[in-house]
Amino acid sequence: MAEQDFPGWHGTTIIGVRKGGEVVIAGDGQVSLGQTVIKGTARKVRRISPGGYDVVCGFAGSTADAFTLLERLEKKLESTPGQLQRAAVDLAKDWRTDKYLQKLEAFLIVSDGKDLYVITGAGDVLEPEHDVTAIGSGGNYALAAARALMDSDMSAEEIARRAMGIAADICVYTNGNLTVESLKA
Repeated sequence: MAEQDFPGWHGTTIIGVRKGGEVVIAGDGQVSLGQTVIKGTARKVRRISPGGYDVVCGFAGSTADAFTLLERLEKKLESTPGQLQRAAVDLAKDWRTDKYLQKLEAFLIVSDGKDLYVITGAGDVLEPEHDVTAIGSGGNYALAAARALMDSDMSAEEIARRAMGIAADICVYTNGNLTVESLKA
């Protein structure tokens, strides 16, 4: 089978919502290969605690690549405790300049309960303009839904859950099996 004929892995919608002194990161559980759902219960949102400092991370892309990046982020946080922005920027710099890391295909959403960032392999550390960010195949659907709900009386978690439900209804690579983690500022 030629490389261009391989259907490729698809899946994942991850959303981060900051509202009312709380940040919630939620992700679905679906992993697909071509037109086949391989797994419906993948856990793409994790809590890490380097040095007792809680950070929630959600990832989209290759799982092995994402875990490599999570380990690197954890080491950066251990060397700069309580400084998520600095650790995220250092990770993005390494990701962009290290020949091994440049080949990793993943995106991360990270939060310490106060700050919320998207980290990309292009060297970007992006803070969402409207306190909502999303990545993955259904990310744009979840982002649009969450932004529409931000002015409501719903909590950050309620917005994240509802937005993920809408994304799951639209994106065939997203399911309703959610992992949700939250942190208070």
